[in-house]
Order: sequence, then C-alpha cells, then structure tokens
Amino acid sequence: MVQVTVDQVFEAGVVGAGGAGFPTYVKLSGRADTVLINAAECEPLLHKDKEILRHFDDDVLAGLRIAMELVGASRGVIGIKGKYADVIEQLRPKLSPDMEIVPLPDAYPSGDEFILVYEALGRVIPPGGIPLHVGAVVINVETARNVAMASRQPVVEKFLTIAGAVQEPVTVRVPIGVTLAECVELAGGPTVSNPQYMVGGVMMGYLEQNHHALVDKTTGGVIVLPEDHVVIRRRQQDWKQISRIGRAACDQCSFCTELCPRWLLGHPIEPHRAMRSLGFNLVGEANVQGTVFCCECNLCSLYSCPEDLDPKNVCVQNKRRILAEKRRWENPPFLPERAERLLKNRRAPTKRLMKKLGLTLFPNVGYLVERTVTPKMVGIKLKQHVGVPCEPVVRVGDKVVRGQVVGMPPETDGKRALGAPVHASIDGVVTRIQDGVVWIERQAS
Repeated sequence: MVQVTVDQVFEAGVVGAGGAGFPTYVKLSGRADTVLINAAECEPLLHKDKEILRHFDDDVLAGLRIAMELVGASRGVIGIKGKYADVIEQLRPKLSPDMEIVPLPDAYPSGDEFILVYEALGRVIPPGGIPLHVGAVVINVETARNVAMASRQPVVEKFLTIAGAVQEPVTVRVPIGVTLAECVELAGGPTVSNPQYMVGGVMMGYLEQNHHALVDKTTGGVIVLPEDHVVIRRRQQDWKQISRIGRAACDQCSFCTELCPRWLLGHPIEPHRAMRSLGFNLVGEANVQGTVFCCECNLCSLYSCPEDLDPKNVCVQNKRRILAEKRRWENPPFLPERAERLLKNRRAPTKRLMKKLGLTLFPNVGYLVERTVTPKMVGIKLKQHVGVPCEPVVRVGDKVVRGQVVGMPPETDGKRALGAPVHASIDGVVTRIQDGVVWIERQAS
C-alpha cells in the first residue's frame, strides 16, 4: 500500500467531500482509537457514496487504512445502510481483522456525524463537541478515496448524483469547476419546464437559482424538481413569512423536539421552545440558547411539524444572533442516556420521509455511468472549504496543467491559515481571476 503523509493530504487539497468541506489534514493530525467512514448517505435520492464503494472499494479501504495509521487508530469502521446488502457483501472479504462494517437503519439523518457515531460506535458526542472528543475521526467515502490518491493526484474531480425530474438519474464523475447545468445534461436533462435545482440534497441542501453555478469539492448532488414542488415552495419562503406564520400557527405540540436528532442524543436543544421566541419577543433566553446546538438537518420543518411550520429556520436565526453576540453556554445540561431510551423508536424512516416530501414520484436510483463533461472552460473557486479563501498563485495568461496548484491558503508569520489548496482540473490558460474564481480555458490543439 502506498504511504501517504498528512502533508500530502494537505497538498492534494483533500477536504470533507460530503459536507462543509473541513480540511482533512486537520482531522488526520489528531489522535483517535477509531476511524469511521460515513457511508450512510441519508439524503433522499443521492447515491454517489454507495456507487463509489461499489466501483472503487479498494481505494476507499486504502484511504481508511491510511487514516487509521495517521491517527493511530486500532479500529476502522464503515457505517452503511443495511439495505445495501450487495455492497456490504462485496466489501466484507476485503476487510482486515481490525476493520468492520456496521449496518445502519434506513432512516434520516443517519449520516449526521453525531447520530452516526452513536449508531456505529455507541458513543454520544457532547453538545458543541466533535467526534474526536469521544475518540473517533469521521470521514466521508469520497474523502477516503481522495486520501488514498493524495500522493498520486490532487482533488480535481467530483462524484455527484443527478436525480429527480431528469431523464435518467445517474451518478457521474466530472472535473471540478464545470457548471451544474452541464452535469444535469449528463442525466439527459430536465423533464419539467422551469426546473429548480436543489444542490446537496432536499433536506440539508440549498436552492440554487443560477444553473451555471460551479461544481466544487463539496457538491454531492443535484436534485431537479418542478417549480411547484413542496420542497421548492418551502425553500422560497422568506423570513417574514416564516415568522408570521409560525407566530400565528404554532400550538406547541413539541413534535419538532420529540423527533429532533440532537435532542434525542441528550443535547439541550428544544425547537418547540425556540418557536416561542416568535411570539414572546425573546423573553426567556432558555427558549433560544439551546439552538446553538441545532445541526440544521431540517427534520423538524420538513417532517415532524404537523402544521408545516419552519422550526429549523427559527433555530438558525436565533443561533446566528447568539453566535454574533459571542455568547457561549458554559456546561450545558447533557442527558446522553436519552439516546438509549428513545432514539431507536423515533427514527424517521427514509420511505416515509420521501412520501411526505413528494419524492416517491422519482426513481430512487443513481448508478455510476462513464459519462463526463469535457468543458471548454472551468471556474476554480478559491474557497471550497471551511476556513479562509485561498490566494491565487497564478496570473492571467499563465498556462496550467491538470493538477497544478492555482490557489493556496495564506500564511501569516509562517503559520498556515485553515484551508486547502485548489488545483486546475483541466489543461489550459488562465483567462481571468475574478470574484474569488480562477477561470481556465482549454486551448485548441
């Protein structure tokens, strides 16, 4: 097996491929007893992690081994939904004695790091904590593959699922910096007029009005939906509508809290109490203080609430205010035993979630196909990660080759800022550097 160092992981620009893009070299600089691969992929209609495991299992397992060695872990675990029995049976013979597979329920949000660590390891991460606090490092399937390839190739391509209202739902591999619209065309294009793009999933993703927005290292998929779909209508509500309707209609049934994944883990977040802030002018800070622990999974708003209100966005508004005021809740109450008592019986089944969201109309498949985009131009964002934007290390007119660094995190007094390098995904010429994007145009041969 090829050895990979933490510095090589940084130089390859590896970041969390299934979430916010936290630089992976930071995670692999810590010490943990377990490395956990997040293969839960609980967002409805997304399939890219499963497809990567199916087609690149050796790479993923190599990435797991490298991560284990770098953090000093004696145990490697893959958390994947039990319903993917064919993938599990494909992987089992290839596991070493210090690796195992933990089948997960087909529920949402089983891919949330906190839920995954509990389901797979039986450990509860404390409020405001990270997996490392309970001896674990969690990485995504695609991230593990990128770790394995770090000494050979930087992150210049992205796997993503294109699904929903398209001719053929597929998972594809494309150069970073192509447009979402180009990716959707690989699925045969939309089947509806005025299609709407949910990027990253219908639950935790975002509505992207610009179909020429750029694919980056964190893009996990595009769900194409009709403009009148309930998911789209909910995303188009503004804060004035959300607060007015919530203030008038919330009857404090507490379903949002009773099914909240973080509350079920014993964290002091109670979305129904946060809803009181709409009608009581923020009287009683206990109503809102716990919202700093909201994971923004959207389960409360899109599944739990019988009135179709939006507790998630109420929590987010309160969380932003509390964080802006730099207030911390020291030693928050924590009841981890709640998970053992309640979590198993209060999971949100994926089938039920999809039915409520009107997604059962679309085929729930996304096989990896060997189609790709051969773009004339790509736009490489200088910020594709948690941390500070990269600074360009190329100039307009420079010729670049695929894999060449075009942006690096800045250094101050010899100390590297949090971030990850970005690389050219095609051979070409830098035509402009504008609004945080390095544009590279392929030259005619």
